[in-house]
Amino acid sequence: MTVAIEMGETSAGATAALDLEELLATRLLVQGNSGSGKSHLLRRLLEQSAPWVQQTIIDPEGDFVSLAERFGHLVIDAEEHTERGLQAAGERARIHRVSTVLNLEGLDAENQMRRAAAFLGGLFEVARDHWYPMLVVVDEAQLFAPAVAGEVSDEARKLSLGAMTNLMCRGRKRGLAGIIATQRLAKLAKNVAAEASNFLMGRTFLDIDMARAADLLGMERRQAEAFRDLERGQFMALGPALSRRPLGLRIGPTDTKPRNGTPRLMPLPEAALEDARAIILAAPPPETVRPQRRAPSPDLLDQLMAAKSAALEIRPEPAEAAPSAEDLAERRERMDRVLGAVLAEPDAGFRVIGVLYQEFVVRCRIEGLASVVPDLAEFRRMLTRARAGLGSEMAEDDAWRDVSVRASLLPEDMQGVFMMIARAAKESRPCPSDAAIARAYGSHSLRRARRLLTYIEEQGLIVCQLDGTGRRTVTLVELAWATAPGDPNAEEAELGVS
Repeated sequence: MTVAIEMGETSAGATAALDLEELLATRLLVQGNSGSGKSHLLRRLLEQSAPWVQQTIIDPEGDFVSLAERFGHLVIDAEEHTERGLQAAGERARIHRVSTVLNLEGLDAENQMRRAAAFLGGLFEVARDHWYPMLVVVDEAQLFAPAVAGEVSDEARKLSLGAMTNLMCRGRKRGLAGIIATQRLAKLAKNVAAEASNFLMGRTFLDIDMARAADLLGMERRQAEAFRDLERGQFMALGPALSRRPLGLRIGPTDTKPRNGTPRLMPLPEAALEDARAIILAAPPPETVRPQRRAPSPDLLDQLMAAKSAALEIRPEPAEAAPSAEDLAERRERMDRVLGAVLAEPDAGFRVIGVLYQEFVVRCRIEGLASVVPDLAEFRRMLTRARAGLGSEMAEDDAWRDVSVRASLLPEDMQGVFMMIARAAKESRPCPSDAAIARAYGSHSLRRARRLLTYIEEQGLIVCQLDGTGRRTVTLVELAWATAPGDPNAEEAELGVS
């Protein structure tokens, strides 16, 4: 049964419907300047779909907390939780199918990015058994997926951009339907915006934004001027969940209201000039010493980790001597073998990291390596190196330091692909095929592998060239390493085109 969400009326007076099941299989991009009715559109969509599907809203201004009273959303005030706690909250929200609002109000830009990335990571990394359908709405998406670096640290930007890229590029397999809203298309990272299949474009005035909106809707450039004439609440719609041709519509009313309403004009109070002078220029109150803010109590995960550490400290075992360099090298070699065995399993390249890590930990315990098992963050780095064909010793070689620095400029899930190409270039081997790149990325899609190469090239890290026979050569910028020509279509007949 098709579930149709009523968004309002078309310009012809007919009901404007949105196919919810089609939206869950695709993604939605909403664009409109401040005052265009963008947040009102998101509220209408959330209210109409609330009875049908789980939702979560990344809310930088606290506008959507009013959904809690009417529709039962759980409001999570991000300021009161650690990043680890928010990641755990994201996982539990999916497991128990609870709709949530992540309220980021009161945090600066960097902490908003870090906490949103942690929460989205929890939604994304949950086990396959809990991949239930979910709408993930990100308001003011340009804050979390900026097109250029801003005043925040590179680490925070990479964490946030990586989480948004995962949501829009890889979320569909996990049941996550990304809905992103932005005031400025030009400020939103192109690789995030490009994954949307449905579009709702509202009023905008800048030429660059009008041109991008017209391109996304398949309109001619001369028609882009029409975006200036749209009224508040009017949008141009296009996409498989909305309309196969650009369609004008007006968003209908909502049951709930934003907590922060639009300021209204009101007359100034009547006061004599001398009275105003006395009030405004009165002596300031005496300074008071602010009581120190009580540190927040640690979350459950912190308490569990502290208890585990305490148990290890009181265990009546003799202290071990520091391992020698030979012992460390042997342990690294054994863990590399364990990781290789994990990745040798069928479809290991396409399983979520959490599942791979659990299997890795079990195998390490069997091998007697329980005391040196790396944490999840270190396992991610090991996995990136392993998918690139690098052992621990090779990855620590001085020649790879520049490669690691350059790889860190990319989202985490793309770094293994870059390192794999770098290894082929350093050893003058043929350029990896699209199928090999897709496997290293954890995808079956050859088209996605080609888009991935294009993205890395746009970041200024590589240069791709095709010779007269269609073979591909990749050169690493500044390192002067180049692969030998390789057939991009190798193994394509075996894996199939997607």
